[in-house]
Amino acid sequence: MLRSVMLIDHLIYAHPDLDVAVADLYRELGVEAGGGGKHPGRGTHNKLVSLGPRTYLELIAPDPGQPPPATPRPYGVEGITQGGLVGWAIAVDDIEAARASARSHGFDPGPVTDGQREDATGRLLRWRVTANAQVAGLIPFLISWGDTPHPAIDAPTGLSLISLSVEHPRPTEISTALAAMGADVEVRRAPHPALVARIDGPRGEREIR
Repeated sequence: MLRSVMLIDHLIYAHPDLDVAVADLYRELGVEAGGGGKHPGRGTHNKLVSLGPRTYLELIAPDPGQPPPATPRPYGVEGITQGGLVGWAIAVDDIEAARASARSHGFDPGPVTDGQREDATGRLLRWRVTANAQVAGLIPFLISWGDTPHPAIDAPTGLSLISLSVEHPRPTEISTALAAMGADVEVRRAPHPALVARIDGPRGEREIR
């Protein structure tokens, strides 16, 4: 079960087509994602829906309006063929200190890098993340928004995150890395790796993977 909802900054749901992802999640959850924007030079665009005061669900997909990027698209988007949860982030104030703490406990999330995108109004949002954000996955990355207003503030509301759990054939391996990152979520043994979110909204409580 999720014990520290407010530590979770966002969940990432990747899909080959952003409009299709928005429609699919609306049918399932009952709230239409909005806002978002483009990731310049990354070849992706996104839309958001709030899951709480400082937590949101990010829908991300390749952006046909941008040329193919020089490096693979981030967050599990490159080559994706179907929709699903591909990653998640933990919010921190001091990202360098949080990274150092993770390393001291046996897991290195990689160096800290800067990110940015334009929102739907053209406003530039900036953040800092650990490098494991590039590949996303079961192990969260760290993110700090600094002075940028948190994206959940302007995102469509109506949903709440009930729980987040991780499934993996070898749960002990995952649990060790999660503990190093300060990620207090349940890890279950299962045939295939997966992130599993329970989300409540107008359609009732639903499971998203």
